[in-house]
Amino acid sequence: MVTRHARLWHTSSYRLVTKFQSSVSKSTCLPSKLKTFISKIPLIPSLSATDNRSDQAFCEPTQEALIKHWPRSQDLWVFGYASLIWRPEFEILEQHKTKVQGWHRALKMWSRLNRGTPECPGLVFALLSGGSCQGMVFRTPAQKVAQTIEQLWFREMPNNVYTTRWLQCPTPHGPVNALAFTLPRSSPSYTGTLSPAQYQHIFQNATGRYGTTLDYAQETLNSLKHHGIHDKALEALLQFAKDRL
Repeated sequence: MVTRHARLWHTSSYRLVTKFQSSVSKSTCLPSKLKTFISKIPLIPSLSATDNRSDQAFCEPTQEALIKHWPRSQDLWVFGYASLIWRPEFEILEQHKTKVQGWHRALKMWSRLNRGTPECPGLVFALLSGGSCQGMVFRTPAQKVAQTIEQLWFREMPNNVYTTRWLQCPTPHGPVNALAFTLPRSSPSYTGTLSPAQYQHIFQNATGRYGTTLDYAQETLNSLKHHGIHDKALEALLQFAKDRL
């Protein structure tokens, strides 16, 4: 229904339908019953570029744009697929289990600070293109958006390795667009395919400012299970690591 998906409409969509309705009302070729039916199609109000667009497309997902241009009265949604689930570190008003399409979780991003060092790099999860990913979507209050963005960038973007973007997340109340941290395969932080021996070495040796790669991966798996999310690939990887420790 239009009312359920109104948050995904753009101004151009609204203008196109209203123009169509106007043309229909002036037509002398259509039956009167059809003209009456079309004229009653419900519409959302016209939106300007400065209105509180709930589809969030008017604002680029960059730190500068979010801090400078985010509407003061609008809450922000954030998609979490790894440590943000079990250690969000920002105020949460609402949260839901969700599933994004076109992206998947993978332990394939080098970490030379948080979970490793330049001499012994660790790993953190990345959101890579392809497939789908179950995770959590969080709503943070409008008055805390600037603070949340600063915290997220300090934590997730010390070397600007992620590409931030809006991803559509289904919720029980309809879809929302949430801020997400993704990784292109062209990034030097992308590990490519790692052998079992490489994972084993990293799990045994990599430690950074927030702890070991192994603890990070295990905590993520535990949190996913707590929320009813099953990641068979991660579970198999950790079981392999434990069998060889």
